[in-house]
Formats: sequence, C-alpha cells, structure tokens
Amino acid sequence: MRGSPQKSSGSTASRAYDRKKSRSRERERTLTLAGQDIAPCPPPKDLARRAKADGDFRFFCESYFPKLFTLPWSDDHLRVIRKIERAVLHCETFAVAMPRGSGKTTLCQTAVLWAILTGKHPFVFLVASTQEYALSMLGNIKSHLSTSDRLLDDYPEAIYPIRSLEGESRRCSGQRYYGRLTYIGWTADEIVMPTIPGSRCAGAIVRVSGITGNIRGAMFIRPDGSSVRPTLAIIDDPQTDQSARSLSQTQERLAIVNGAIAGLSGPGKRTAMIMPCTVIRAGDLADQVLNREKNPLWQGERTKLVYAFPKNEKLWEEYARIRAESLRNDGDGHEATEFYAQRRAAMDEGALIAWRERYNTDELSAVQHAMNLKFRNEAAFWAEYQNEPLPEKTLEDEGLLTPDQIASKLNGHKRGEVPIGCNHLTMFIDVQGKLLFYCICGWEDDFTGYVLDYGAYPEQKRAYFTLREAQRTLQSVAKGAGLEGAIYAGLESLAIEHLGREWRRDDGAMMRVGLCLVDANWGTSTDVVYQFCRQSQYSAVLMPSHGRFVGAGSKPFSDYVRRPGERVGLNWRIPGVQGKRAVRHVVFDANYWKSFVHSRLSVAMGDRGCLSLFGRDPDSHRLFADHLASEYRVRTEGRGRVVDEWRLRPEVRDNHWLDGLTGCAVAGAIQGVSLLGSCAAAQNRPARVKLSSLRRKKPT
Repeated sequence: MRGSPQKSSGSTASRAYDRKKSRSRERERTLTLAGQDIAPCPPPKDLARRAKADGDFRFFCESYFPKLFTLPWSDDHLRVIRKIERAVLHCETFAVAMPRGSGKTTLCQTAVLWAILTGKHPFVFLVASTQEYALSMLGNIKSHLSTSDRLLDDYPEAIYPIRSLEGESRRCSGQRYYGRLTYIGWTADEIVMPTIPGSRCAGAIVRVSGITGNIRGAMFIRPDGSSVRPTLAIIDDPQTDQSARSLSQTQERLAIVNGAIAGLSGPGKRTAMIMPCTVIRAGDLADQVLNREKNPLWQGERTKLVYAFPKNEKLWEEYARIRAESLRNDGDGHEATEFYAQRRAAMDEGALIAWRERYNTDELSAVQHAMNLKFRNEAAFWAEYQNEPLPEKTLEDEGLLTPDQIASKLNGHKRGEVPIGCNHLTMFIDVQGKLLFYCICGWEDDFTGYVLDYGAYPEQKRAYFTLREAQRTLQSVAKGAGLEGAIYAGLESLAIEHLGREWRRDDGAMMRVGLCLVDANWGTSTDVVYQFCRQSQYSAVLMPSHGRFVGAGSKPFSDYVRRPGERVGLNWRIPGVQGKRAVRHVVFDANYWKSFVHSRLSVAMGDRGCLSLFGRDPDSHRLFADHLASEYRVRTEGRGRVVDEWRLRPEVRDNHWLDGLTGCAVAGAIQGVSLLGSCAAAQNRPARVKLSSLRRKKPT
C-alpha cells in the first residue's frame, strides 16, 4: 500500500515531462515554420519597365542584362532577336548559325528567362549535344535567377523565393509562403519556379538533357494533379565534331529533333523550337536545318562575320607576313598594326563586316580583327565565323563512293529475293561482344553481286544505332548466359533463321546458302566460333574465318608455299586441320578484299561484276552505307609492290557490315565465283583427255 502513492507521484511527473517535451516540440515546429515562411514578397519596383519588357525581347535583354550585351547590336543581331521573339510568342521554329562569339547561345538562354518570367511558356526544355553541356546551360540560368538584382526588382514573385534559399537547395522542400508550400525545385537538371499567388510563372519548369538522352514523353505533374508538357525547346549546338562526320549519327540526331523534340508539347499542339547551331561540315545536321530549300520550316538564318573581303589582297599579304615575322620573333604583332594604320583606307576598301564594333583592344577595326582570325586558321575561320566550312577531302577524291551513292545503288528487287542470274548464296557473320552483324549476298558466276539481306542480332528495331549504344544485346536475349554462351546462342539463332531456310529465285528455283563464314577474330570468341561451326547442324556450310591485315611490308599470300591438304585461291587459303579444333578455317587478305568490294560497288549498274543493294528506297540503307564507307584506303609501297591499306576513319565508330560484305565476297570466291565467269574459266582449261585415247596414242 505504501508503494502506490510513490507510483502515482512518478506517473504524474512523467506526464508533466511529456507535456513539456510536447510544448517544446510544438514551439520548435512553430519557429521552424516561421523561419521557412518567406512572406511577404516585395512588390515590383518598375511596373512600366516590366510591362514594356513583357512584349519586347530586345528591351528585356538590354534592361536586365546590360553586362552581357555590352556592344551595340549589329543588323544580324537585330534580325535574329526578332526571329527569337516570334518563335517564343507564336510557337514558330527557328535555326540560326552566327559567328563564334556573337552571343547566339547567350541570346537563347536569355530567351528562356524571358519566356518563363513573363508566363509565355510553362515548361521549357533545354537540349544540347551532351548532358554535360546541357547542365552547364542550366547552371548559367540558375546564376542569373539567383544573382540578378534587376530581375529581383521587377520580378520579385519569381526571384525573391530563389534568393531566400541562400544557395541551399535542401531548403526547397520546406519553403512556405503565408503557410503554404511554394513547391520550388532546384536540382542539378531541373528548375521548378515557386508557386506564389499572382505569379505568372508559378510552377514553371526548366529541364535539360543531352540530345541522345531521355527526351521523349517529357511531362511534369503539379501538386494539384494537373500535368504540363514542354512548349518551348532550345536546342543548342545539337551536334559534336564526331557526330557531324557520321552520316548515321547526323540522321539519328535530325530524327530526334524533328520527332521527339518537335512532339514534346503533345498531340494537337505546336512546340516552339529555337536552334542556335554551328556548321561543322557540309551536309551535317546544322547545314541541313539551315537549308531553306530542304527545311523551310526552320526559317534558317546563316550569318557571317565578313560579307565582303577587302579588295587589296597584296597589302593584306604583306600585313600577314609582317605579323607572322613579329610573332615568330616573340613580338606581339604591333608592327603589322602600324602597317595597317598607315594604309587603313586602302586596306579596308571593299570590306563589308557584319559587326563593326567587334574587335580586340590591340586592334584598330573589325576588318583587322576578321583578317587576323582568317590568317590564324583559315579552315576554322570559314567554319566557325563564316558558317561555310571549306570542302574536306571527300570520298570521291579518294576514288570511293559516298554513303549517299552507295545507298542509291539499288536493283529494285525485294528484300530476300534472289535474281535469276545468281548461282551462289553466301553469308558472313561479324562477331562482336554485344551484337552479331550479318550480311547475305547472291552471286552470278562473273562476280555480279546482289546484297539480299543484312542486319544485326538481336534486332535493334531502330533505323540508326551504333554498337556502343545497342539497347538489346546478346546477353539480354540469352538470359543467364555468360559472354561465350550468349555468342553461341546468337550464332545458333542466326543459323536456324538463315541457313535453315530456302531462298526463292526469280525463276522459281529454291536455293540455300552454300557457304557461311563466321568471324573468329573478336576477343575471346575464337574457341566459341570453332565449337559452333563444328557442332552445328549446318556444319557443312559453316567455316570460321580470319581476316588478316596484309600491308605493303607484309608477306603477300602469293608467296606462301602451298602445303599438302591446303586449298589456295585469290588472296585466300584454307589450311589443313590443325590442333584440337578439328575444323577447317579460311584466312584471307582483308585489305585486298575490301578493295575488291569497293571496286564492285563502283561498277555501273548493268555491267559485269556490279554489286548492288535490294529495294528502291535509299533512306532504308543509310546505316548500311555508312558502314561501307567507314574506312579509307592509303596506297602504300613496299617489297616492290603497291597495296591498299584500309583504316577506320577517326570520326566513325562502326564498320561491321563492311566486314560482312567483304566476307561474303571471299565466300563467293571459295565457291568458285570469278570475275572471268565460269564460261571463261572453262574455256581456259585444257580439254579432257580419256585414258583410252592415251593408251591408243603411239609414241613418236
């Protein structure tokens, strides 16, 4: 009984302590909420300036970013500003190429701020050539929003909540305005503007991505449950030096621009698109978009630094000599500037410069600045400042067909249809770690050839792809298998699909592939390829192959001594069975046979030995043609002979179908196909003599 009062006293003390802790927590919560609440928001300072900026993009740039646009506008600038304004206001499409340093990217980033702050677009998507560059663009916009005092003065409902974060993005989740969350977002790849009553940009989004990133289907779900999709896309320099030199990558990025990006706003709505770009080479993405004949929708503007060059070339040649001499002797080129100052009128005659205020402090005029850029690097000057790149050494200069010419060399036959003249079908499988690339050809006896089919396994279901970016791979199809197991399974699937079928010829005859070569050079796949060729149910027509680089300094195939049991042909040989692999293989001179294939592609349609592609649509062969044009040849002399040495172009990633077509030609030669044709070969052979005739023949 004595313990009960003590227990009651303890319980009372415990409850009192709990109430105290609860009051303390409530007080701290109230203080925290009060600290998170940023109300009230200051009013705009200059409503008249803000109202004028709402409808005038040029005025917006000049009023709020005087430190970015310090020089007077050129006529080109004013024209581009009007086009950007129209694109934002009326959801138009506009592409512009300006000289490097003209501020085209800065203008477009400023257009993002104008579109968001004035409520013209609720969702802006920034797209760049790479994710890293896209993030740097967003960083610039964040910097303007968080540091511009002029924007704070006139757009406080948008800027004041951002300033209140004080650079701490973790404060976003708790920020309130009169007790209600602002739902502000400030992540690495996205900005969500604060929701403040009366704000025109409440909940507006700016998101970024590289052009090959996740663009399609972009959407943002707001706290009230409504969804919003991008209505303005800024596509800043969407190509790299590498992609500009690849036909497949150019077409892939152009398809993304005209497909995924153009459709961002959803069905029944137009997406405003602005593309500041640089022409890297003729025919690249920028060059195509700026071409008003081919792409009038983009209303392309191609501005230049110099519209007319000075007439007195001799004076400028002397100027260049003086300047170069000064720089070679550790000078600063002031002697050339003095030379120009004394003859300025004569040296400026005939020059028409787009931006007269553009020149450096050690230069006297925009004309001198432009000529200095030209003398420094003429190729870069024409590409970066004139948007007219100098012609590169082309495939035609090397005596080779371009991808466009290859893709257009069509015979009109349906895919998989064998022309009536074909007596031999061959196949080649190029083995890679992620994919298998295959090619199937039909051959007449005189090496007139037809590409019947080609593809990759697993099928990518895309018109343009690279091996590195393959989405469906061998291991993703062969679940649970290792690398070698996935390759084996892929080879088996291709063999069943193509070696196990019959191919119909024009005259109704049914044919099968007579020989299929399998590349046994890739990585660790050699043993797997030999095992497959030995164990497959189609082993009779399967053979591992090894393409060898036989350069001018290498021993040519013709110098090899034929051993017993070997088969030897034109720059190919099949050694006898050696070692534990117990299956014959073929070794061939890859350089010779690549030259052979390109020679066949160059033969005119209808002539003997011509090689052509199926179908009637060149666009369907763009990627295949890109592979065939992926290498260039170097004529090299050694050992008293001149040979072609084939090398992969530095800007190209894949050449697998070139290897495939080359392998098909080698397989054709093994099958007995010859440029002379079977009839000519038969005529050159001596007539058969019966043994009985020899016995009856009397000795002389």
